Amino acid sequence: MLAYSSVHCFREDKMKFTIVFAGLLGVFLAPALASYNINVNNDNNNAGSGQQSVSVNNEHNVANVDNNNGWDSWNSIWDYGNGFAATRLFRKKACIVHKMNKEVMPSIQSLDALVKEKKLQGKGPEGPPPKGLMYSVNPNKVDDLSKFGENIANMCRGIPTYMAEEMQGASLLFYSERCFTTSILWVVDISFCGDTVEN
Repeated sequence: MLAYSSVHCFREDKMKFTIVFAGLLGVFLAPALASYNINVNNDNNNAGSGQQSVSVNNEHNVANVDNNNGWDSWNSIWDYGNGFAATRLFRKKACIVHKMNKEVMPSIQSLDALVKEKKLQGKGPEGPPPKGLMYSVNPNKVDDLSKFGENIANMCRGIPTYMAEEMQGASLLFYSERCFTTSILWVVDISFCGDTVEN
């Protein structure tokens, strides 16, 4: 009888430890896997980019940026898992896909740090000027969206989609009439240039 009771106590202690461990794991793991939103009211932006919101899903390694500015609204998804980003331009009724330049585009961890520092909570630009990227948009439509991953394929499905290549050392002064620029949270400006996005 003594052996049975000590085994029974051991099982209860093991069960309590498992429950406490699972609870602590949930407390510490939940913030790492959670999605969060950043809302930025950008009324004072010279480019007139309206209001932006960012949703980050750490579990799927994806960030979504929505820029609401009437007919000039756009939506961008950055899929860090496959290294591609796509921007849907509502006025142009087009989707543009490009490889992410991870040296210039902020990481998910950087976005998280910006939120924690509250630099993006309606305060406006307080840091250095944004980095810039310029892409040349290929006029040929993309036939197979699946190569860009499920997230981008879902966003661009049913919309004319074009591939863009980064232009190194190009100046926006020479291309401004043929470019659409997305200013993302005062951190990075991405310009898409070509006949398909001409103003």
